[in-house]
Amino acid sequence: MSTPHDTQVGVVEQRGIALVPASERHGRPRDLFFMWLGTNTNVFYIINGAIVISLGLNFLQSVVVILVGNLAFFLLGLTSLQGPRTGTATFAINRAAFGPNGGRVLAFFNWLTLVGFEGSGLALAVIALLTLIHTFGWSIADAAWFKVVVILLVASLQAFVPILGHATIMIVQKYLAYVFVIFFVLVAIFIAGKAQLTGGTAGTFSTITVGIALMVSAGGLSWANTGSDYSRYLPENAKPWAIFWYASLGGMIPAVLLEILGAAVAAQLPSASDPISGLPSALPAWFLAPYLLVLFFNLLAVNGIDLYSSGLTLQIMGISIRRWQATLIDMAICMVLAAIAIFNSDFNTLYGQFLSLLIIFLAPWCGIYLTDAWMRRDTYNAAGLLARVGGPYWYRGGVNPAGIIAMIGGMIASALWLNSPLLQGPLSHLFNGSDMSVFTGFIVGGILYWILARVLVPESFSAAQVE
Repeated sequence: MSTPHDTQVGVVEQRGIALVPASERHGRPRDLFFMWLGTNTNVFYIINGAIVISLGLNFLQSVVVILVGNLAFFLLGLTSLQGPRTGTATFAINRAAFGPNGGRVLAFFNWLTLVGFEGSGLALAVIALLTLIHTFGWSIADAAWFKVVVILLVASLQAFVPILGHATIMIVQKYLAYVFVIFFVLVAIFIAGKAQLTGGTAGTFSTITVGIALMVSAGGLSWANTGSDYSRYLPENAKPWAIFWYASLGGMIPAVLLEILGAAVAAQLPSASDPISGLPSALPAWFLAPYLLVLFFNLLAVNGIDLYSSGLTLQIMGISIRRWQATLIDMAICMVLAAIAIFNSDFNTLYGQFLSLLIIFLAPWCGIYLTDAWMRRDTYNAAGLLARVGGPYWYRGGVNPAGIIAMIGGMIASALWLNSPLLQGPLSHLFNGSDMSVFTGFIVGGILYWILARVLVPESFSAAQVE
């Protein structure tokens, strides 16, 4: 369902995953740069940079890890190309590779991923606000009932922009990009004196691979599953190279700079991995309150992107609700997750464990999705993508066996070479604790799909399957 108001800022977007007609296409590829710049100029990347140092790498090694790991933002650029060609969201397009019913299963995993990020982001936003209240000497911030009230209030504020939808998100993120860039430049200036660019003990090659896996899963790969959600309103004739570069660089540039900043400070200030009680110790005392206030809105801005995409994903799972209603459902779930994190003293551990397992799903999915897009040359039967029963992507009972088998194989390959706090695969044990899970998952998933699709569903790539 859609209305002419779907492209108006400040009006609730009624469209969910329904195709965006040519008459409502608007904008330019460079809009994606500012949107992803505003989204990725956030404190999580300072945390990630500090975590890389905590793994046991020195600063120079950390810079290499950060630069290599953030090449994954090119995946975001690639998954943004299909939106203008189809007019729908990433995981609706995903049905081409997995079928409508198989796509529901993958959409569920994607939904879990997004909700996990939303819960951790909301928790940090609440903690930042409670800490700000503490700076005024108000001990009420320690009361359990008050924390619950704050969670409810922050969640209400958090849901506002995602409920309004795409047009509002694009313009809000654009202007917030300017605010956040200025803010983090000031943070960088203030903490520059704590930076340590030399010294430290060099880590092993195995540790470097673990760091790269962290950078990939916490950066470009974690956004690749949302690429077309935000490019789908662009005109169909928008230049693919412009979409690719603007989306990729909009995310990559702030991520690289902030992670290098986090690594430089953490080399001398190990507590920098905690943005609330650790990093502020390197800032002037007078800047603490402004820091916490801007940080609060920074976290809400990042969370808004996940909330919008998770709402679309609920629809793709087959739940017959409006997009804004799906956003409210996700927000309610996130409140519960945030409460668990807030009343658990080891938030950083929870966040790190969550990140460590993302690769098992995201790496093979991305390999399969992009292989399918390449085999089709980004050309789809757009209406067929949204068909509930039948259509060109129905395959066998609504499931593409090539996609499901490749996904299972890719997830196994990823888990075999994973090194995380919750799971260490046998190949990681064999090769001194290394972590090549992102590569094994992506490559095995993609190659398996390329082989199986040509054998099991060759008709899917014929001219009859596209418009």
